Amino acid sequence: MPETEIIIQNWGKDVEFKQSWDQQRELHHKIVSQNHPNTVVLLEHQNVYTAGRSTKPEDRPIDSSPVFDIDRGGRITWHGPGQIVCYPIIKLDDPVDVVAHVRRLELLIMNVCSNLGLETTQIEGRSGVWVKGNGFLDKKIAAIGIRVAKKATMHGFALNCNNSLSGFRKIVPCGIPDSDVTTLSLELGRDVSVAEVTPLIEEEIRNGALKRNVSKRSKVEVS
Repeated sequence: MPETEIIIQNWGKDVEFKQSWDQQRELHHKIVSQNHPNTVVLLEHQNVYTAGRSTKPEDRPIDSSPVFDIDRGGRITWHGPGQIVCYPIIKLDDPVDVVAHVRRLELLIMNVCSNLGLETTQIEGRSGVWVKGNGFLDKKIAAIGIRVAKKATMHGFALNCNNSLSGFRKIVPCGIPDSDVTTLSLELGRDVSVAEVTPLIEEEIRNGALKRNVSKRSKVEVS
């Protein structure tokens, strides 16, 4: 990516999803048509399920919980308090490489986890960041779901900090039945808050995490 300014905005806690989606689209329009600086948004959502374009009926909540069907890739996930969500709304270089953008996000998250003392990994054919199961189910600690339109990105990633996992138990998270989900707090055995993680993400962004050259993965499902 070119050396262009990146603005980091923190929209705070208890953010209603539809409101943030509308604001994302407004920012995206300004970035692609009005030369607005690349912008990264950090926030905590209210409890919500969002379903990407690949979501299947069997992935959806087992109760009557409402779901936002949205325009990102991947399948269904949960957002809510205790989970940090990051929406990079940025222009990509030509030729546009969506997989490289996903890989940059994964590496950003992995660096944050490493700085907290947690070893994480990538899994071939599956997006996001994972904790190896050591003979049991692998556990997803961060989900990625993006959209690229007019060479600029929307949506992004969600990293589980100290949130409850109950919301995930009503769905098939990211449409992957043979895995589990986890949080930084569970893996590190202490409370790891969004407030602790947010500056680490900001530092990664300021250090060029969204611009770095990356090696390509042969396959990736954006979910």
